[in-house]
Amino acid sequence: MDLVLGPALGDTLSNMSNVVPFSRPPAAAPQISNVVAVADDLFAALELLQGVAHRAAAMGRPRREMELTVRNLREAVSAVERALDCIGEGDEAGQG
Repeated sequence: MDLVLGPALGDTLSNMSNVVPFSRPPAAAPQISNVVAVADDLFAALELLQGVAHRAAAMGRPRREMELTVRNLREAVSAVERALDCIGEGDEAGQG
C-alpha cells in the first residue's frame, strides 16, 4: 500500500498570491543594554509603528479591516509612548 502525501506547506503557500508570511529571520543576539540604548530602540519602534499605521490607512482593504488595523497600531504606539515615559520618569514612574 503506497502512502500519498499532499504538497508541502511551502509549496502550497508559494502558489497562493494573497498569503503573507509572518515569519522573520531570527534577530541578532541582544547586546547588553543601558537606558539610552533601550530608549533609542523604543524611539525606532515608535517611528516604525507610526509609519505602518499611515500605510495601513491607505492599503485599500475593506473599511472595517483597515479601521481595526489602524486602531490596534495606534494602541501599540500608545504603549511604546508609555514605555518611553516610564524610562524618562525613572523611580517616579507609576506614582500619580
